[in-house]
Amino acid sequence: MSDKDLPQLYLISPRDFDLSVFPDQLAAVLDAEEVACVRLALASHDEDRINRAADALREVTHKRDVALVIDTHFVLAERLGLDGVHLMDGARSVRKARKALGADAIVGAFCGTSRHEGMNAGEAGADYIAFGPVGVTSLGSGDVTDDDLFAWWSEMIELPVVAEGALDTDAIARLAPMTDFFGIGDEIWTADDPKAALAALLAPIR
Repeated sequence: MSDKDLPQLYLISPRDFDLSVFPDQLAAVLDAEEVACVRLALASHDEDRINRAADALREVTHKRDVALVIDTHFVLAERLGLDGVHLMDGARSVRKARKALGADAIVGAFCGTSRHEGMNAGEAGADYIAFGPVGVTSLGSGDVTDDDLFAWWSEMIELPVVAEGALDTDAIARLAPMTDFFGIGDEIWTADDPKAALAALLAPIR
């Protein structure tokens, strides 16, 4: 597999983070690796908290020409000068988000383990579909996305696909030929050195 065929990196922020620490960690990773997109994925619904986090990450990402999208809050995406939104409810909000943000914005949809939901989101105008988790995790329903879904999608559907959730070196090696992006978050941010953790995670395809 040549470098141009390797999946691109899509980084997912922690659900909560220290504004005095995380932007510098993110900057270090972006300076070390070529990253296509960063997702602000705060669990908080506090608008002031989200605004301050978005401002801090936008300064880091846009300086490096990396797209920044936000989980769910498409109403805030344009106001905060972000590049788009990542929707967590499958196809349900894609048309509404696309209408609100316009044709040039990034609209992505997380579709869990459902091929059907992914196809619906694509037909509704999503720019990419994310499936996951790809490994065992305590989050969500506990269902794990089968490799066959990525294999089928990459063969049959042109719309880019993201593999995310509980990625490890085995999953990276298995899924590299059949996904367009690896969505990587807690796998590296919980480490003392996220930059080194990312390099280790990607070692099987380097």
